[in-house]
Amino acid sequence: MSADNSGGNVSVPLRNLLNSIQCIRDRVRDGESNESDGAFNLSNFWDTLNQAVKAVSQEATKLSLAFSKPPLPSQQDGEKLSESILKSVLTLSTVYYWLPKSQGVSLRRQVRDATVEVLEGVTQLLEVILSSPLQSLSQEQLTSTGGVWSACDQFAQLPQDNKAAVLVVLSSQTAVVKDAIEEIEQALSEAEDPFSDVLDDDQDEENPRGNQDTYWSEKDRRVIGPCQGLMKAATACLRKLTSAVKANGDCSTAQNVAQLDDLADISKEISPGADDLALCLYPPMDYSGVENNVSKLAALLKKFLEIIRSSHACGESELTWVQFLEGAVDHNLQKAKDLIQQDS
Repeated sequence: MSADNSGGNVSVPLRNLLNSIQCIRDRVRDGESNESDGAFNLSNFWDTLNQAVKAVSQEATKLSLAFSKPPLPSQQDGEKLSESILKSVLTLSTVYYWLPKSQGVSLRRQVRDATVEVLEGVTQLLEVILSSPLQSLSQEQLTSTGGVWSACDQFAQLPQDNKAAVLVVLSSQTAVVKDAIEEIEQALSEAEDPFSDVLDDDQDEENPRGNQDTYWSEKDRRVIGPCQGLMKAATACLRKLTSAVKANGDCSTAQNVAQLDDLADISKEISPGADDLALCLYPPMDYSGVENNVSKLAALLKKFLEIIRSSHACGESELTWVQFLEGAVDHNLQKAKDLIQQDS
């Protein structure tokens, strides 16, 4: 017997609770923060938010235990449980809304995503309780309860200000570009034929795999060189910016907070650009596609370096590598274009 099919009506408050939390989750996901007119105390916000998250975790545990073995709670007990959980969820969402955009969009996005994950976890737990047979604590219910705990535990790992939030973004983008570079390097080192492991090796003399649909020509390999160089310049931009933000990043003024957000936003465009370039390097190589993607990534990196140059994170010592990387981008772009035009 599940909570939904029980003799009493304990499922009614649970169904109402589920609907309420789904609505709160959707509002948090899509809603705007309250703009703070006066001074905002970030330290106080984190203390209150962490207390609210702990309360949701405790309430989810109580709910799961109440439905872990017969007999089912009465309708009255179910209503009390539901009211208590709803109160904790409303408190969490309200505290989240305290965080104004002026503290940083990057920070707010990461707190929002973590809050949505907790609310999503509670909705999944409720759905499992409403649908699972109530003989003993099911594996699904244990997993769902653990999912809520895990989502709540993530709050301890969240960045505490916008500088830290931007460093999280830069770290993830650096990893994506690095993966794209490593995949190309691995494919180049493995064999003349990068698809040898996925294509049928049975071939007769009339149809040898001697065509450019499955392997790189010498010209292809020459073209790949400066493309790799451009992707490595992208990684260097992200790594050098990470060091600059660690050293110089500041959240004490609205202008500096906004500059950090601008850096995070454009950094998110780098990894798709590098991915697009990497993908078009595989055979059969379409030179016009390669030239198009090389030009796009180079333009993006120049814009990125320009934004870095004009931000507070770029001091005198950072200007040296900004200028060096601008030169590296131009060099690799021109070299790739020259090699593509050869013999064409």
